[in-house]
Amino acid sequence: MPSTQTNLAKITQAIARHRVISVAIALLILPFVMPYEALAINILVFGLFAMGFNLLFGYMGLLSFGHGAFLGMGGYLAGISMVHFSLPWGLAIVIGVLGAALGGLVMGFLAIRTRGIYFSMVTLALGQIIYYIFYKAESLTGGENGLRGVKVDSFSFFGFTVDLLNPITKYYFIFIFALAAIWFVSRILNSPLGAVMEAIRENEKRAAACGFNVARTKLLVFILSAGICGLAGSLRALHLSIVPIDSLHYLQSGQAVMMSILGGMGTFFGPFIGAAVMLYLEDVITNFTTHWMLVVGLIFMFFVLFFPQGIWGSILHKLPLSKNSK
Repeated sequence: MPSTQTNLAKITQAIARHRVISVAIALLILPFVMPYEALAINILVFGLFAMGFNLLFGYMGLLSFGHGAFLGMGGYLAGISMVHFSLPWGLAIVIGVLGAALGGLVMGFLAIRTRGIYFSMVTLALGQIIYYIFYKAESLTGGENGLRGVKVDSFSFFGFTVDLLNPITKYYFIFIFALAAIWFVSRILNSPLGAVMEAIRENEKRAAACGFNVARTKLLVFILSAGICGLAGSLRALHLSIVPIDSLHYLQSGQAVMMSILGGMGTFFGPFIGAAVMLYLEDVITNFTTHWMLVVGLIFMFFVLFFPQGIWGSILHKLPLSKNSK
């Protein structure tokens, strides 16, 4: 047993030192362990979405019910840039991220003035306002039919032809952007900002007494979280070639909440684990019944009741992991 504990300690310390590399390796092999590549792409995109949400929820302790708006804004702004203005896909992604971040600035400026359940309700209301705006802008967004025609033709990169009609090629194309976002989140958490975030989550009044600008930190993290969710939405638009109107719906926000809790809120790996488990269960259960939401809901309740720290959070609790491995 002592040798086993020692080996576990060495492994977990290695994960702690190289957590970005660890999650990158897991995502690199993901397409080969999933039933098909499209499911792996969905896990990658929604894992990124949940990671952006978890930055605000898990590390700041702010529960938002409006983050689906940023997923949809990123997708719609990127899609509109390509479909209506014929902009290249790279610039369209940038527009999607910046547009979602700007939306986060506006929503965050209004929401951070409230606390607790009032914060959640304000984000829900603002998210639905954004949904209504895009729903009514039918000439640009397609209304209830969604925005269609978001496609990327083959392009050359350092002499190599990249064909996004190939599922494996598309997965690793999206993986590059996801890995950059994962590295960015890791840098945030390792920075002084990350320490201030956790201090505010643990005791907001004490953090303010220590001289930290709580309101400014909340707003900054809200913007960063929205931008990451916008990136997920932009990549999803390229993946699906359409932007469905339900991308903006509050049910998407609820999905991010469930994935974060299921994987382990406030942990680095949790959002991707939660996305993988939830989407895989959905894919498997729909083969047997149309009432898959009931089954997934029961499974989610089981984890909330008996593993409140989530899948990865429970592993962290059992194993000798250092703080940075989270």
